[in-house]
Order: sequence, then structure tokens, then C-alpha cells
Amino acid sequence: MRTEQMTDRKTQPEIRPLDQYRLTDPEIYTLPNGIRVVQFDAGTQELVRIELIFRAGSWFQDQNFTSLATNLMLREGTLFHSSQQLSDQLDFCGAHLETTAEKDNAYVTLYTLNKHLPETIPLLEEIVKQASFPAGEFSIFAGKQKQMLQVNMEKVNFMARTRFNPLIYGKSHPYGNYLGVEDIDNFDPAGLSGFHKSHYNAGNCTIMVAGKVDKRLPAMLTEAFGGNDWLDKPAVEYAYEIKPASGSRHFIPRENALQSAIRIGRLLFDRHHADYRGMKVLNTLFGGYFGSRLMANLREDKGYTYGVGSAIIPLQHSGYFFISCEVGSDATADALKQIETEMTKLCLETVPEDELKLVRNYMLGSFLRGIDGPFALADNYRNVMEHGLDNEFLYSMLETIRTISPSQIQQLACKYLNPADMVQLVVGKEIN
Repeated sequence: MRTEQMTDRKTQPEIRPLDQYRLTDPEIYTLPNGIRVVQFDAGTQELVRIELIFRAGSWFQDQNFTSLATNLMLREGTLFHSSQQLSDQLDFCGAHLETTAEKDNAYVTLYTLNKHLPETIPLLEEIVKQASFPAGEFSIFAGKQKQMLQVNMEKVNFMARTRFNPLIYGKSHPYGNYLGVEDIDNFDPAGLSGFHKSHYNAGNCTIMVAGKVDKRLPAMLTEAFGGNDWLDKPAVEYAYEIKPASGSRHFIPRENALQSAIRIGRLLFDRHHADYRGMKVLNTLFGGYFGSRLMANLREDKGYTYGVGSAIIPLQHSGYFFISCEVGSDATADALKQIETEMTKLCLETVPEDELKLVRNYMLGSFLRGIDGPFALADNYRNVMEHGLDNEFLYSMLETIRTISPSQIQQLACKYLNPADMVQLVVGKEIN
């Protein structure tokens, strides 16, 4: 007679450290025209994600709104199908298309069932290569974008987010530039076709595949995207001078706002910098997760905010650090003081080992969640691949998380979290 052992729910399960872990390396091959395909064949269901990455972010645009408009207009009509026809065909196949434009790159992403690849791959090819940018659709699109922008400009957190980068980079820098209503009003849609031709081509493209990869897919990608019909030179990258705004304290009045949005930060560096990995650990401890020092102070102790956080943003040509929160207008002055206090404390006092251990466990657990499944694997790899790195960087990141010492954390805090080096922006009521 078999007896089942009952789980002892009074005893906490043993916590086992992540000492060794082997990351999945992608399969990488090249199409005949030179496009690199990075493939994670790790799915269990008959679903695949095909992501075309183009060097077509706002870094490359000559006029505000060009990168975003070109990317989002891709699905608004081609030489052969209207936007409605494209949507209907994708819906019929149960497929989903996403388009996204960021600072450095732009993305066209297709989620599709393997059984519909013969129908969806040609549609993806048509959308990418044969976009027509119809005037009527652009007029509707631009109107929606303008309306969303006008609504967002009434929000203090949106204003703080968009107006902060110009303070550290300068508004003329691609990383400091932001979209204004006048940019949409004055935009000439005739420039979309030219930007599309010069940036959405084989010379600027990388393809990432993730999911359960059908054996027919490499041949389909070669047929759709491996030819010389859209071969062109890689986009020219220009150098831009960083011209930060004068002064370190900035304020945008919003007298009717119930809350003030706070944004504090500084220029930092990209993933190649020797201190990047250690700063990721320091940032997590400081403001990068729910148990961080900023959360413990401003939310748990003071009750000033529902959420406060900090982050390191690595870009391909630079990087920056920021702290962000919204607080009641009457608490703004003390919230700023408390943030400065927490920065100073990290420089003056060594972090307790048990606090650092908690951060290590959190980061290692987050890392495991971030590589759970083929799409997450691909996303994790893409984030470093776009900086010319690979899984070796991720292994070194894991090693830093495991081994960084309290004294190293303190040294980094003194080096990079000095309040005197920070730029501060407050959007809301005037601080008394």
C-alpha cells in the first residue's frame, strides 16, 4: 500500500543560490544578401515570433516625427493592400503585428502560427518592403498622435519624463529631443518614403526568430528577405555633441496639479563601461525594486507616494540614470530632501550584508524569470546584442551579482550617486 508524504507547510523551503546556469545560445546564420538571422528554437507550441530590427530609430531622423511616423505607418497600406485588407488577412490567420520605434532602432514584429507561415511571411514582406504611406491614412494617424500628445501634456509625469532628457543631453541631441505638437503640425509626409527607403532595407536589418521554429522557415525568410531587391547601404551614423542645459535645478509650473512629478538623474554610460554591472546592483538596492531604499523611505515610512524608483538606461551611444516619482504637492520639498539623504547615506555607510544578499537573490530570481520561454530568451539576448555583446556579458553580469561586495557598492555610490552631480526637474505646483 502506497502512502503519500504530506508537505510540511510550517517549514520554509530551502533557498538555493543560483551558482551555475547555462544560457541558451542562439543559432545564427546569414541570408544571401548579408542579413543576420538570430534564432532561438525553444518553443513547445506551434507559434513563432519573427522580429525585424532596423537601424531606424530617432537617432537617424533629420526631422522630428520621421522615425515614429514611418514605423507606425507601415501597416497603414501597401502598394497592393489597404490597411483594412492587411488587418483582415492577419486576423484571418490569427497573427499579430507590432511596430515600435525607439531611440536607436525600430522594430517590426510578427507573431504567427506555423501552419500559416505561407500566408503571413509574404504579408510581412509586403508591409516592410512595399509600404505606400497613403496621404489619407497619414492625416488620420497624425491627428490621433497629436490628440494623444495634447492629452499627455496635461500629465505631470509625462512632462517630467519627456522634458528631463533635454536637460542632460540638450534638445538638439537625438537622445534629448522630444516630440511637440508643432512637430506634427509642420511635418511633411513626403519624407516618409525617403526615410523608409534609406533605413528599411537589407543593409540595416537583423532578424530575430523565437518560438518553435518550423523547418520551412529559413527557406521562407531567404525567399522573402534574402534577395538583392531591397539591398542598400547601412544608414550613416552622425556624431552629436552633448550640450546639457545650464543649472541643475529646473521647474515646470502646473498650478492646478494635485501632485508633483520628480525626475532626478545624470548622464552615465552604456553596457560596455567597466562600472555598468556594479551600478545595476547598486541601482536595484537604491531604487530598482519594491524592497529598495527609496521605496522603504518615501512609500513605506513617509507615505508620500504609491511608487518611486530609479533605473539605468543604456543606449547605444550613451546612457543615463534617473529617479522618478509622483508625490503630493505639499510633500515635494521633503521628498527631494529624502532622496538626497538616501544617496548620501549609500556613500557614507557600508551596506549591510543581509540587505545586499536580499538584492542578490531578487536579481538572480528576476534573471531566471527573464529567460523563461523562447520570447524572453530572445528579448534578453537582443538587449545585449544591440550593443555588440552576447551571452558572455550576461555571464559576467551574473558573476557581478553574486560577488560584488558592500565596499564596492559604497565606492560606486560615492562615484555616481553624488547629489551635487544630479540634475533635478519638478513638474507641478511651486515649491514653498
